[in-house]
Amino acid sequence: MKKLLTISVLFFSVFIFAQSNASTYVADNYTKKEVHIKMRDGVELFTAIYSPKDVTKKYPIIMQRTPYNSGPYGEGQLKRSISPSETMMKEGYIVVYQDVRGRYMSDGLYDNMRAFVPNKKGKTAIDEASDTYDTIDWLVKNVSNNNGNVGTWGISYPGFYATYSLLSNHPALKAVSPQACISDFFFDDFHHNGAYLLSYWKVTPLFGPQKTKRTTDSWFKFPEIGTNDDYQFFLDAGSLSNLDKFYGKDNEFWQQLKEHSSYDDFWQKRGILQHLKDIKPAVMTVGGWFDAEDLYGPLNTYSTIEKNSKNYNTIVMGPWSHGDWARNSPKQVIGNINFGDSISGFYQKNIEANFFRHFLKNNGKGENKLPEAYVFDSGIKDWKTFDAWPPKNTVKQDFFLQENKLTTMAKRNIAFEEFVSDPKKPVPYSEDIKQQGMTPRKYMTDDQRFAARRPDVVVFETEVLTDDTTLAGAILAKLQVATTGTDADWIVKVIDVFPNDEPETKEIAPYLKMSNYHMMVRSEVMRGRFRNSFSKPEPFVANEKTAVNIKLQDVFHTFKKGHKIQIQVQSTWFPLIDLNPQTFVDNIFYAKPEDFQKQTHRIYNDSKIEFTVLK
Repeated sequence: MKKLLTISVLFFSVFIFAQSNASTYVADNYTKKEVHIKMRDGVELFTAIYSPKDVTKKYPIIMQRTPYNSGPYGEGQLKRSISPSETMMKEGYIVVYQDVRGRYMSDGLYDNMRAFVPNKKGKTAIDEASDTYDTIDWLVKNVSNNNGNVGTWGISYPGFYATYSLLSNHPALKAVSPQACISDFFFDDFHHNGAYLLSYWKVTPLFGPQKTKRTTDSWFKFPEIGTNDDYQFFLDAGSLSNLDKFYGKDNEFWQQLKEHSSYDDFWQKRGILQHLKDIKPAVMTVGGWFDAEDLYGPLNTYSTIEKNSKNYNTIVMGPWSHGDWARNSPKQVIGNINFGDSISGFYQKNIEANFFRHFLKNNGKGENKLPEAYVFDSGIKDWKTFDAWPPKNTVKQDFFLQENKLTTMAKRNIAFEEFVSDPKKPVPYSEDIKQQGMTPRKYMTDDQRFAARRPDVVVFETEVLTDDTTLAGAILAKLQVATTGTDADWIVKVIDVFPNDEPETKEIAPYLKMSNYHMMVRSEVMRGRFRNSFSKPEPFVANEKTAVNIKLQDVFHTFKKGHKIQIQVQSTWFPLIDLNPQTFVDNIFYAKPEDFQKQTHRIYNDSKIEFTVLK
C-alpha cells in the first residue's frame, strides 16, 4: 500500500527533474520563507517562497499552485530541486509553491476542478482565478528583489491551475506554461468521450474526502484489493456499484462520479476551455504524444487560445508520457520504444528556459527564437518546427475499412465485418499482468499483436508502404456500425506495423522480437450512448446501421517506407475503461449483473478513417 500511495502521488504531482549536485544547490543558493497569504474572503493559503541569496539583482517570480502539497514543510526543510528545471534554477528565479484552497496547509474547502466565476460580485465570490490574483498581488508587493514579472507553470493538475491563472487578469502575470494540463474531467483523466477510465479508480481518494484541519500528512487512504492482477480483480467485481464498499459515502468525488455519468451541468461548469478568451500573457502549452492521462488538455488548451486570443501562443509536443519532460533520463523510452537521447534535457535548456527567460527576464524584448509549434515526429524520431499547428501544408485523406484492408478506394457494395463482444471475456488493454497504482503508461506504444489475433478485434491494414506517410494533426474515425444490443463502446487504434527485418532493441526489451512489431500510435474510445450528445445519452436501435464518429487526438508520426498502417476496432478495452453492459441503462455505475449481455457488432465497409496528412 505504501508503494501505491507513493506512486500515485508522484503520478499527479510535479515531477522532480534529475540534476547533478542537486542535494546542496538549493541550500547553498536560496533561502526559504513560509507564509499564509490571506485571500479576499479571509481564507489563508500556505505559500513557500524560495529566494536567491544573491540580493544584488532583481528576479522574476515563477509560481506553481498545487493540490498535491508544497512540502517539505518547515522553513529549515528545503526541496532538493526547485523551478521547472535545473537550468532555470541556476539562472535564478524567485520560486513559489502554494497549496491550493482546502489542501494540506491551506485553509478553506477544496472543490475538485473548481468552476470559474466570470462576473465576481463581493468578497465571497471566489475561484482559483481570484486566489491566483490575490497571491500574485501579495507577492509582487511583499517579496524583496522581484522585478515585477510573474510566470506560472505546472504539470497535470498543477497544469490546470496554470491554465486557470490566465483568467486572473493580474497585470504582473506575463508568461504561463500549462503542461499536461487537465482541461475537462469528462474528456481528460477520469473519462474519455464519456467512457469511465477504470484505471483511475484506485486514485479516486486523492480528490475525495475533505480534510478537517491544516496538515502536512495525507488524510486519504487508497484501497487494498488483495491481488496483483487488476484484470481479474475488476472482472470479478462486476458492476461498478460493487466497488462502493471500498469508498462509501465519505468519498465525495466517488459519489460525484456515480451521480454525474453524463456531461451534465456539474461537469460542464468545471471545464475551463470555454473561458479561454482574450488571453493576454504569453502561453507555452506542453504535452506528450504518449501521455495516457492528459493528452486532450494540452492540445485543446493550445487550439482554444489560438482561436480566441491574439496573444503569443505556442505549443510543444514531445515523445513523452506524463511529465517525462521534467526528468532528465539519458534515453527517452516509452514501453518498448526508444525515441532518442537527452530529449527532455534539450527541451529544458532550449525551449522551456528560453520561453520564461524571454518574457520574465527580458520583458519580451529582443529576439524570440521559439517557433509556433515545436513538435517531435514519433516515427522518424526527430524534432520539427512549424509556424502553425496543425501545419498549414496538410490535407485530409480518407482511408476506408473494407474486407480487413485499409484502402483509399471506396467500394460501392455495402458489406461488413462482424464480431461477438462478450463482457465476460473483454479485450485487455495490455498483455501485462499487474496491479497498477495509476493509469498505465507503457500501453501507449505497446505491441498490439496480442489484440490483432483475437476474434473480437477487427483488423484493417494497408499494403506495405512504398513511400513515407506523415500524419500531422487530428484523426477522425467515421464508423458505420450496428449492434444486436442497445449500447456499445467503440475503440479505434491506429498502429504502425514494423517490417519483418526491423532491428532488435535488446537493451530495452530483450524478451521481445521487433520483427512485425505493432506499435500503437493513437487510440480512443467512444461510449456509444454519447455518439450524438455527451449530455443526452441515447440507446442504439438493435440491428440498425448507425453512424459513430470518434475524434482521436492529434499525432505527428511518419509511417516509414516498408511499414504498414493498421486500424484495429474493438468494443472492450479492459480494465483501462469500465465494461459497457451492451444493453442501455440510465446510469452504467448502477448496472445490474443481468444487464451485461454478449452482443454481435458490425462494422460496415463504408466506414472510414480521416487522416491529416503532411504534404
